[in-house]
Amino acid sequence: MSDSIEQTSGELSEACRALAESGLVSVSSGNVSVRVGDEILITPRRGRLDRIDPSTCIGVRIADGAVTRPVDGFQPSSETPLHLEVYRSSDAAAVVHTHSTYATALSTVADELPPIHYLLAAFGGPVRVAPYATFGSDELAKHVRTALDGRKAALLRNHGAVVHAGSLERAVDLAYQLEWMCEIFLIASRHSEPALLDQGELDYVSERAETLNYGMGG
Repeated sequence: MSDSIEQTSGELSEACRALAESGLVSVSSGNVSVRVGDEILITPRRGRLDRIDPSTCIGVRIADGAVTRPVDGFQPSSETPLHLEVYRSSDAAAVVHTHSTYATALSTVADELPPIHYLLAAFGGPVRVAPYATFGSDELAKHVRTALDGRKAALLRNHGAVVHAGSLERAVDLAYQLEWMCEIFLIASRHSEPALLDQGELDYVSERAETLNYGMGG
């Protein structure tokens, strides 16, 4: 393993551990990948994110899904088709897929996460819910690609959430923010119809964040 791949694998392992410790994933649910040139490093199938060994992260070519860095005794995540579809259709440098509690709950009762908070501007607008399809399927990957058009995140019906960003650190941050906003929306909805922001305000927030160097971009 080259020095750069070894370093990236270590960063991937640390990001997985942080996600697990935050409660966004449990046991072997969820998977994470990061772009390295024309391929990705992705967590292994059935891998527990709280104990991913960097040496078990598997290389997969983005163009055709071929395994470029095999690891004896391990296979790439079953959601590799989903990850690859995100990379092929965006400028993503990292993808995080979770089965987090509030995002999954919201995916069963809504068609989108509406603009309940100005931080939604970081995702490009309301977060759409992709139609249900069996995990690991090409059909699910295509649904997610459509839901992510112009967005940094999507919810997966009866399944979980996916985010992408220009860095692994940013993708993890967006996964936290998405779960928090799903929780806020569900709590508010128990009491009344939540007040929502309009797209004009989200656009203004994005502009102001850029002016103030708040780093709300990808």
